[in-house]
This record gives sequence, structure tokens and C-alpha cells, in this order.
Amino acid sequence: HPDTYEVWVSEIMLQQTQVKTVIPYWERWMQTLPTVAVLAAAPEQRVLKLWEGLGYYTRVRNLQKAAQRIVAEHAGLFPRGFDGVLALPGVGRYTAGSITSIAFNAPAPILDGNVIRVLTRLFCIAENPRDRATNELLWRLAARLVVAASAHTSLITNHSSLLLSGPCSALNQSLMELGATVCTPLNPQCPQCPVRTHCAAHRTGRVGELPNLGARAATTRREFHAFVVEREEISRDATA
Repeated sequence: HPDTYEVWVSEIMLQQTQVKTVIPYWERWMQTLPTVAVLAAAPEQRVLKLWEGLGYYTRVRNLQKAAQRIVAEHAGLFPRGFDGVLALPGVGRYTAGSITSIAFNAPAPILDGNVIRVLTRLFCIAENPRDRATNELLWRLAARLVVAASAHTSLITNHSSLLLSGPCSALNQSLMELGATVCTPLNPQCPQCPVRTHCAAHRTGRVGELPNLGARAATTRREFHAFVVEREEISRDATA
């Protein structure tokens, strides 16, 4: 039964940052700013100090702005609906889905790099997932999976029946964990994968080809130099 505030803060911290880096920051944050109301009322410099070292400071500024909005517009209660969460500063489609599914067990899809890798292999999607049409296809597939889980129904995948059962929170977190630990970019552990019999890429020997992210942009070597010019001001008294 995760606390919504704790889930929200962790999801914002995990944007662009690895879990092992976030954990000690999250623990210190929760000790110092344990609720939405405390965060909303905290001095900005105190909030920034707690975030110091995580980078991407727009995240933490939006975090406090969102807390202040929750206090002002929602009586301090975190919005439960997907649209309400999505409307908060600093929250995008993925983060809103993650928060609502984990905290409220809502059938909201998520799609990050790990989930993209799992889905492109499971359904053998050869198109670049960065292309708009393919990305939207992946969002629809992620939605079908989490809705099927919430309804405890089977989903037909590649001519096989994949039985999915809730909670939605477990389904979404399992997809992320599967991509992070088993369905990895290099040397995926296919023999250990619980859905390998349903995986079209595994069956056709194309796991190593997917996801197809296109050609990597050529690296351009750039060199930067920085310098500081100081002008010594001499007062009239000193020259007198």
C-alpha cells in the first residue's frame, strides 16, 4: 500500500537518474519533507539543498509548484485520476501512468526504455520506436496489457494466449523489472524469461535486432574553453 506522495517524489527523482543514485536522496527527502503540505510550505533554498547533486533542477522546482497547487486546489489531497495527475507541473504521460497505477492500482499504461524493449521483442515490432506512429502503437499495446491485467483476462499475443491478472501496479512494475534485469539491451537472459514462449522475437531469432533504434548519430568531438575577465576597480580615495 504505497503512499502516493512517496511514489510521486520517487518517480520525479528517477527521471533521468538511476535508482542507486536516487535511494539516499529519497530517504533524506522523506525524513525532512514527509508530506505534500510540508513540501509546499518549505523555503525554496531548503528544497534545493536537499536536491543538490541530482541535477536537472527544473524537476525539483516543478515538484514544489505541484505541491503548492495540490494544497491550494485539492485541499492537500493528491489527485487520484490520471488527468488530474497529468495536469501537475513536471508530470508527463509516463510519470502520470506510473503514479496512478502504482499508488491507485489504476489501469494506466507506462512506456519507458525498459518497457519499449520488452514490447518490441514480445510483439516483434521492427519499426523504430522513436517514430511517432510506432511509439503510439507501443502505448496502445501497453494499455491493452494493463487493462487485461485489471480484468484478469487473456490477451492473444502472436497466436498464443497470455493470461494476465492484476494488480495493475504489479503488471507495470514487472514490465520495467523484466526489461531491467532479464530482457536487457545486451546479452538478454531469454532462458530465464517468463514470457519467452510468447515472444515473437525469441521464436524467430531476432532478439538481438530489437528494438530497432536506427543508426546512432555520429559523434562530433568538441572542445570548449572558459575564462574569466576581472576588472580591478580603483577608488578615488586610493588614487588621492
